[in-house]
Amino acid sequence: MLPFVCCLDRPNGFTNAAAAGGEEGTAMDLTINGVSRSVDVPDGMPLLWVLRDVLGMTGTKFGCGIAQCGACTVHVDGTAVRSCQLPVGAVGARAITTIEGVGQTPAGAKIQKAWLELEVIQCGYCQPGQIMSASALLAANPQPDDAAIDAAMAGNLCRCGTYVRIREGIKHAAQS
Repeated sequence: MLPFVCCLDRPNGFTNAAAAGGEEGTAMDLTINGVSRSVDVPDGMPLLWVLRDVLGMTGTKFGCGIAQCGACTVHVDGTAVRSCQLPVGAVGARAITTIEGVGQTPAGAKIQKAWLELEVIQCGYCQPGQIMSASALLAANPQPDDAAIDAAMAGNLCRCGTYVRIREGIKHAAQS
């Protein structure tokens, strides 16, 4: 029988125990969704694990751990970034926006509304990352053409194949 493994094995050698004492932590303040949060974690710990395991913000998903699928996308100062490979120590004083807070931004609210109106979501696992990338695109380019949509969304994978609905959702949000 295989051993039970859940959420403890992490890329880059970090585990839940790393934040608890396996590696020396650094006290730092992060601004997440407009709220200051204090954490004491290793500088090199990926932002994804700080959000999920330390702060309990599980909306941002783990997909591949190598920044290739987009499930872990968050905004850092409005730019879509892959949190699974971003060391928390590199964030500094920059503002972090997660799926839990993106609906408070004009572009995020438009994208979320379009997603619901057009029923973009199928299984939903990749959708936090899709919404984060789409809202960063819309904030930077309020009227994106197909090429801009393709470029912005290229790093986001959807195993259910909802790419057509995602494109329609972005266009719908841009028109609203």
